[in-house]
Amino acid sequence: MGKSKEKNLVALDGRTGEGGGQVVRVAVALAALTGTPLRIDNVRGNREGHRGGGLKAQHVSCIRTLADATDAEVIGCQVGSKSFQFKAKRSPAEIVNRNIKVRAESAASVLLVFQATLPFLLFAGDENGSPITLTIQGGTNVSFSLSFEYLDQVLLPSLERFGIKVERKLEYRGWSHGTREIGSIRFSIAPLRPGQSLQAPIWPSEPGMISKINVSLVVPKDLQKLLQKSLLFELDLVFPGVEIIFVVIDDSRHKARNYTLLVAHTDNGLRFGRDWLYDGKTKDKTSDQLSTEISQKVVYALDAEIRKGGLVDEYLQDQLIVFQALAEGKSIIPGTLEARTSDREHIDRTDKPFGDGSLHTTTARWVASELLPQIKWVDRGRICEGAGWTAESAKVESSAEAFQSFTISERTI
Repeated sequence: MGKSKEKNLVALDGRTGEGGGQVVRVAVALAALTGTPLRIDNVRGNREGHRGGGLKAQHVSCIRTLADATDAEVIGCQVGSKSFQFKAKRSPAEIVNRNIKVRAESAASVLLVFQATLPFLLFAGDENGSPITLTIQGGTNVSFSLSFEYLDQVLLPSLERFGIKVERKLEYRGWSHGTREIGSIRFSIAPLRPGQSLQAPIWPSEPGMISKINVSLVVPKDLQKLLQKSLLFELDLVFPGVEIIFVVIDDSRHKARNYTLLVAHTDNGLRFGRDWLYDGKTKDKTSDQLSTEISQKVVYALDAEIRKGGLVDEYLQDQLIVFQALAEGKSIIPGTLEARTSDREHIDRTDKPFGDGSLHTTTARWVASELLPQIKWVDRGRICEGAGWTAESAKVESSAEAFQSFTISERTI
């Protein structure tokens, strides 16, 4: 098992803004994997208004799922809690249940629960190569979270570069918009065998040229044809001559549920996604007006993403941080032209969110560095020299001396 230097209690000023939920997800995932006792205070403490602070339903589902898998001691794990503690007692090698079923609180995001549990389950392999089945019920298309379509078309194909294999099936959709519904996704995960580690991904050094754009629409039936027509018009204006393929056209069964995803494929195998789960008001808008509004926003957002000149889109970049940190070897996955063409070799300070990218990305780097201090980041996060964490049969207790609990404090600004 990868080793971590001894750690003292650490209080970190959590001026993480939108990265508050990212702190919970990444920290609990790595605490479960490494056996590090964890406490997070003032959870999402700088949130005001209707979104509030404290643990949300999806955070509680993430913590409880990993607590069950690790037989963890948990304190303060309930919706709204501003502080909680987590201490795993069981390593991935000691996992008992290989057919895991999770029902998320309310319409909490299935994908956030999956993101938190995947790093742990990847290292739960046995000598027989037995798969792990994970079925999660909750929201599949919800606000402030990845959709199943983005996971299926962008995230999981990208994780294959690390040697990660996950089969997935959308059993039925769950929505936070309109009448709330609980959905379900079934995953089959191929864990690493004992002694194996994730491989550093072979990532192209140039974005390449766009070869096609795949479109996914999950909207009411009466909007589908108009939205297809509007998207084709806007895409032809911005990406003339590029092949457009409608890969998903589903009925959302409610006028408040309008989801659109564009995925640009390049000729060297990269994928760039931009989507929108419509959050505007549909009242007093004609179908033509709504189609135009949705089309213009997602097309221009994809264009802006491509123009950044990076090798990864904003959403994918923050999802890859944990796997870069765990992998063996060096990975370079910059998100902008400036970062891609930089040649600075300065080692980054990791005592607060750092580097290029969104607040979610910089927060993920910071938290990963606190739990895996042996990793090294260079040139504002452009280069990651991973920990080379391995899957083996060591128990959490066997490495207890290597860890001391630490505190992440998300203080109000």
